[in-house]
Amino acid sequence: MQCFKQLVAGAAIVTLLSMSVSVKAGPGGYTGSYDADIYDYAPVTEVIPVYTDVQVRTPRTQCREEQVAYREPASPAGTLVGGLIGAAIGNNLGSRHHHRGGATVAGAVVGALVGNQISRTNAPVYYTTEPRCRVVDEFTTRRELVGYDVRYRYNDRSYLTRTDHHPGDSIRVRVAVSPAP
Repeated sequence: MQCFKQLVAGAAIVTLLSMSVSVKAGPGGYTGSYDADIYDYAPVTEVIPVYTDVQVRTPRTQCREEQVAYREPASPAGTLVGGLIGAAIGNNLGSRHHHRGGATVAGAVVGALVGNQISRTNAPVYYTTEPRCRVVDEFTTRRELVGYDVRYRYNDRSYLTRTDHHPGDSIRVRVAVSPAP
């Protein structure tokens, strides 16, 4: 019975060791290594904040007052009077060349166009001030903290790493142990 208890205890120890130790083939034969990481703390010697410049676009409305000229609409009287005068001239010229109807219509059209143009040119102009607005992009630069360059010492060697938070007086480091060659 005593032998059976020793056998069970030995099997339990072997099972526990096989869960925490893995065996790897190395250049010099087999070496045991632990899967569990080992941590320690190293003193921080310098912490430098690291910033980046970010451009921020802000649309805003920009308005200014502008003087605008408006011309009164052309009077229909100018078109009508010009058409009548043109029809009369066309009728008179058409009677000499036996094309009275066509000349009258052509004279009326040309007269109406000329009368309309004269009416528009002579229409009164008035000025007013109106706001003119447009959306413009305004850019500003903002500095954002992206992390910290941390210099620390461990076993008389200096190291540099970047962290996303200020580490304080010491930083947690992972220690790797391996056999010397």
